[in-house]
Amino acid sequence: MTAAAATAKSVLNESRQIERAAMLIEMGARMQVLESETSLSYERLIRLYKEIAGKSPSKGQLPFSTDWFLTWQENIHSSLFLNIYEYLSKGVDADPIEVLTKAYRLYMEQVQTLELECLLSFTRAWRLVKFVDAQMLTRTKCSKCTGMFVTEMYENAKHYECGLCNPPARAGKSKAAGALALH
Repeated sequence: MTAAAATAKSVLNESRQIERAAMLIEMGARMQVLESETSLSYERLIRLYKEIAGKSPSKGQLPFSTDWFLTWQENIHSSLFLNIYEYLSKGVDADPIEVLTKAYRLYMEQVQTLELECLLSFTRAWRLVKFVDAQMLTRTKCSKCTGMFVTEMYENAKHYECGLCNPPARAGKSKAAGALALH
């Protein structure tokens, strides 16, 4: 291989990495996601982030708790996304980050169609996939509706009931829901 061919390939690869980073930034990915999913330098990512988002990236660590994905409404959104992701990962010949972005777009379409608030950010969706890959979370079939929901690994599948079939006692009783009922 000639030096010109090697340079052309590296420029092409860098172009693909910039395109990927730009797409992730537009979807709301945090810096840790960008660093993990591209080979661009931190400084380059910062400049790209500022150029695309028009502001500096958020600072601080990503949440590292599985608990968020297990609370009532968040679990429903996480489960919807993860089911889409699992379906696509079996049928689409693409790398994992491409499958993740396609699944997240489909999740967003569903949430918007139902006129719901989007509870799952792109970064949380990325983290959810990492938790599942690390076997910290899994999907369990609801014993009533047979839907697949995000659960901890040791969940008793025989008796598991999802948050839709068995909502918590205070579900829908927030101040906002009470204010809507008054109108």
